Amino acid sequence: YFHQFWSIIQLGIIGCSLGSIGVYFWRFQETNRLSQLFEQTNGYIYINLQLAVYVNDILTFLLGYCCFFSMIKCLHLLRFNQQISLFAKTLKYCAKALISFSIMFAIVFISFISLFYLLFVSKLSSCSSLLTTAQMLFEMTLMKFDASQIYGADAFLGPFCFALFMFLVVFVCLSMFLSIINDSFRHAKGNQEQDQIILSFMLKKFLRWTGLKRLNQSEIQEERDCRMRSQYFDPVENFPYKIDQLLEALNRIYIAQKIDLARLEKAGF
Repeated sequence: YFHQFWSIIQLGIIGCSLGSIGVYFWRFQETNRLSQLFEQTNGYIYINLQLAVYVNDILTFLLGYCCFFSMIKCLHLLRFNQQISLFAKTLKYCAKALISFSIMFAIVFISFISLFYLLFVSKLSSCSSLLTTAQMLFEMTLMKFDASQIYGADAFLGPFCFALFMFLVVFVCLSMFLSIINDSFRHAKGNQEQDQIILSFMLKKFLRWTGLKRLNQSEIQEERDCRMRSQYFDPVENFPYKIDQLLEALNRIYIAQKIDLARLEKAGF
């Protein structure tokens, strides 16, 4: 049970919900205590609100995680939708590959953070700390950067490090990431369950029957083409049946010829 992804999501929702209830009563009790203290002293003494703020922050964090897990759970509730199911299955198939890729990418990215920080810490404001360096490299990964600053920092090391980062991270690592997603998507689409296709077909027919969705010109033409193909062309699934019919016809002809030949031999021909 605990090895399933959706079970972990459910445990997260239960844990955050119960924790939010407990922290809410804790905050309510702390608020009453501070209110009574303020009422008794008329506000003439120092009241420490640090604990109240801390409890309120904990409640906010728990509510945030509870909403996050609940929204993820909505994907499971909508699993009969074809697109959402395809998205979930793609993530399921590529989970192990993405974990391995994430470890490799983290090592490469941290190494470039160290490289840019140590080389340009005194020359670029965007490399003044490890956090700002990571932010700059992440923007470079998204192709949002100012190359003139890197070129101006050092005539040789700036362009060299920039080209090395673009080649290894942007071209190699991101290409590997897209390849993993693409292979998993193809595998998930090939193993798509028939129930989801049937449900989508039923929903589409229901919307057409109620008039909530009207067919456009391309869908009308596609439906006409399907009808024409079904009338004049046999589908591939009927090919084995046609082969069986052909073999039965040949067998009947062969048996009839054998009978005629035996009859002629008896007649002396």
